[in-house]
Amino acid sequence: MKRFSILLLCFFICYIIYYDLKVGTLPVMNKTAIVSSVPNNNIEDTQAAYYEHSVKQGDTVLTITEKYHGTLPISIDQLVKDFEKLNPGIKVEEIQVGTSYFFPDYK
Repeated sequence: MKRFSILLLCFFICYIIYYDLKVGTLPVMNKTAIVSSVPNNNIEDTQAAYYEHSVKQGDTVLTITEKYHGTLPISIDQLVKDFEKLNPGIKVEEIQVGTSYFFPDYK
């Protein structure tokens, strides 16, 4: 009886691992955040340009900016400030997958 219980436990654990890898256990957020205002171009004159980018899974503000520019031309603190100026009411930690945001262009 012990062997049968251990065998069932092993099958159950294998099923849990399979389900977690195949389907996942975290819910996907399908809500779309709406950027309600036009970007504020009050950023310094050299940084007045911006571009719009749709966030994919695993993206952060830093990785998106580094993909666009190569190396980051400014400090991370300045990037956070500029992003939050372009997207009022949105924190860099709260960006959502599938939503488009404005990112500062430092070229």
